[in-house]
Amino acid sequence: MAAARKIDFEQLAQDFRGLDPNDPGAWPLAPRVAVFIGLFIAVVALSWWFVWKDQVELLETRVAEEAQLRQDWVGKKRLALNLEAYKRQLGEADRQFGALLKQLPNKAEMDSLLSDINQAGLGRGLHFDLFKPGSEAVKDFYAEMPIAIRIVGSYHDLGRFASDVARMPRIVTLSDMDLKTQEEGLLVMEANAITYRYLDEEEQSQQRRAAAGQGN
Repeated sequence: MAAARKIDFEQLAQDFRGLDPNDPGAWPLAPRVAVFIGLFIAVVALSWWFVWKDQVELLETRVAEEAQLRQDWVGKKRLALNLEAYKRQLGEADRQFGALLKQLPNKAEMDSLLSDINQAGLGRGLHFDLFKPGSEAVKDFYAEMPIAIRIVGSYHDLGRFASDVARMPRIVTLSDMDLKTQEEGLLVMEANAITYRYLDEEEQSQQRRAAAGQGN
């Protein structure tokens, strides 16, 4: 194979000397090629800066939007496929919520509930030194009524009373319990029994009006 021809740098340098800018057609080949390459690079650079750059950025934005739309579509399709399951879950949640609401007495049933708590203590042979309902604390759809109680009895009877209260069909909680020893082996238990009742439609309407008024 023949050896590659060596580049004559002296001849190239000579070709770039004494060029007439008014007659580029008479220039040697090397300067004309160099100018052509330079002009080509300049045109490409200017096209990128003034035209292609914005188009590339727009294309990237559209690609990102398309990816987001595809993701949204997949999510909505998944929801549509699981719609029946969601409806069943919602129905089950409504059923469970209704069952919980049934454990809250309404305003008319509160006196009966208070009587049940009192009878639970008397049924275990306990003596009430104090049974004092407090002021209601109204929440979104229910109200809390604390009852300050002081009961005297044996350790086992007090424990059975607490168990009876926990098993009541209506929700009653005992908190802030304090036990003190009395004579003859009896104990004094002081506690707060908190009962809950469901607000009727009129009371809930009042709550919504009050909340709307505060919002304004």
